[in-house]
Amino acid sequence: MSRRHSFPIRVYYEDTDAGGIVYHSNYLNFAERARTELVREMGISQQALLEEGEGTAFAVRNATIDFLRPARLDDLLLVETEVLEVGGASVELRQTISRADDGTLLVRIDVRLGYITLSGKPARIPAPVRDLFANWISERR
Repeated sequence: MSRRHSFPIRVYYEDTDAGGIVYHSNYLNFAERARTELVREMGISQQALLEEGEGTAFAVRNATIDFLRPARLDDLLLVETEVLEVGGASVELRQTISRADDGTLLVRIDVRLGYITLSGKPARIPAPVRDLFANWISERR
């Protein structure tokens, strides 16, 4: 089953530059919030992962961002996240940010998350967590 997670976010004054356009690095913040909500919706406790054993977490290994159009002050945006692939120690996602009212695609972000220990060493994603991500794999690319 192919699934896509949607997370709405409003553009506030603090997100913009002097011209009322979203500052480029804020799209990464929007995407991070959406990924956090996806993981929460999956039933994965990031706090529990940090506290179990030597502690583990997901960390962004790579992100490729394509800025297509600007978002502006007061826009209501929709951040959609698709799981593309789940490996032994990584997860690949595609996130798109569009204007909610007309669906205009603004930004596309391809993200590779690595699973690491708190000391920074790669770790295998626990099978139950891997299975939860696999349930969200998108069939289309």
